[in-house]
Amino acid sequence: MIKKLAKIRYLPNNFEITKPGDYVECAVSGKKILIENLTYWNVEFQEAYYSYKEACLKKETEEKK
Repeated sequence: MIKKLAKIRYLPNNFEITKPGDYVECAVSGKKILIENLTYWNVEFQEAYYSYKEACLKKETEEKK
């Protein structure tokens, strides 16, 4: 059961939980990502992505700016 939003500092090959919780939210879709399933994130923007699809969509959006 998903209960509490975590705060995370995203690092190049890992992440650091700064406020304990069960999940983070995808920066693109808003979907909840369980901490144990967190695989995709961006260190520069300090945001998480639900899957590679959302990560690619974010990259494409940023390239158009």
